[in-house]
Amino acid sequence: MKEDFLHYVWKFQKLEVGNFYTSNNEILHVKKQGSHNLNSGPDFFNAQIELDGQLWAGNVELHVKSSDWYAHAHEMDPAYDNVILHVVWEHDAEVFRKDGSVIPTFVLKKHISKNTLQQYHKLFSKDEKWINCENDFADVDGFIIENWLERIYFERLQKKESLLLKELKNSQNHWESLLFRMLCKNFGLKVNGDSFFSIAKSIEFSVLQKCSQDRQQLEALLMGQAGLLDGEKEEWYFKTLKTNYEFLRHKFGLMNESVITPKFFRLRPPNFPTLRLAQLAMLYFERTNLFSQIIAAQNTKDYYDIFNIYASEYWNTHYNFGISSLERKKRITKSFVDLLIINTIIPIKFCYARQQGRDISEEILKLASEIASEENTIVKKFDSFKNISKNASQSQALLQLKNEYCDKNKCLQCGVGNFIIGSEAEIRKIRQLQN
Repeated sequence: MKEDFLHYVWKFQKLEVGNFYTSNNEILHVKKQGSHNLNSGPDFFNAQIELDGQLWAGNVELHVKSSDWYAHAHEMDPAYDNVILHVVWEHDAEVFRKDGSVIPTFVLKKHISKNTLQQYHKLFSKDEKWINCENDFADVDGFIIENWLERIYFERLQKKESLLLKELKNSQNHWESLLFRMLCKNFGLKVNGDSFFSIAKSIEFSVLQKCSQDRQQLEALLMGQAGLLDGEKEEWYFKTLKTNYEFLRHKFGLMNESVITPKFFRLRPPNFPTLRLAQLAMLYFERTNLFSQIIAAQNTKDYYDIFNIYASEYWNTHYNFGISSLERKKRITKSFVDLLIINTIIPIKFCYARQQGRDISEEILKLASEIASEENTIVKKFDSFKNISKNASQSQALLQLKNEYCDKNKCLQCGVGNFIIGSEAEIRKIRQLQN
């Protein structure tokens, strides 16, 4: 038995109907179970109970065994002086207040519904499973899943927000600089994300701004910092960019020792770092005040217009220096823009609005719902249980669900897990709401 299950039972009062008694045969009525405390101190604050007709207000502490009170040294901690009820799975020791009076103990073991207990043991069985609830996921009401996914989608955005705020501080609180760093990172995708991020961090944004009127200088700046202009090639465009970069390097005192070398291995040509950096350079050449444009945009069409960018003419017949290809304009594709919206634009818009004290949750949900669900192994696996992922907010939420709940066995903090454990009662509630 785990303590977090006891927290779940007490929080949602998953108890069989009947008369409750403490271990000392006092009649117990739970008026308020209290507010769940996730920090240090008693587990539930501001509870109200009635013992033999006497009303008590205070805190509630839960343990698997009542002797855990002493194992955790609560008798030495004044934070536990206001505990009015000790809720346990197994009562093996009396617990006393400092004045010598006994803290009433309520044993949950006898009062948890059989169905709840069976579902709990089933959920946490030791069978090898991708997720604990994979055998029950298909039976979970779609309304429950959709609402839970919406909630944890914003939980995922809040997690990204904390990372963005740290990076904002590293960018001297310059939002344009932060946008450049995060765009650069995501232009590198999974394979070269860290490399491109290191490139962005090696360039002061003011240097990028000073080069923004000259597309060739922008390309030279990004390619040179990436180390893609090292060595010698008899290729005219390579030589042109290298000459530009040497000028910029001396002018601005550029250093790139900390830059991670980008990879070409196992990448499709459209994702070669040379081409992606050329597209990024053209973006900053064509779009002035990019941050303002991105914040002002309202829908995917606006963003497709902003990112309607082609790499410079040389790249029409090249994916890398000196290697010719069939002529084709190297445009930023719609699917690539979708990835930028999901991983860069939405998190930054969300973070920026919250820093201004604005709630744009509805706008964010609408924007994410305009983008098709991502295709990856996690989303595909969930969809094999129940076809649930219809747009980008849901596919992002499924990543959050798997990484932050399923993989960490946090089923009792999960809306899906809660539904499964108390499924019979929950199904009845949902059916009543639907009728």
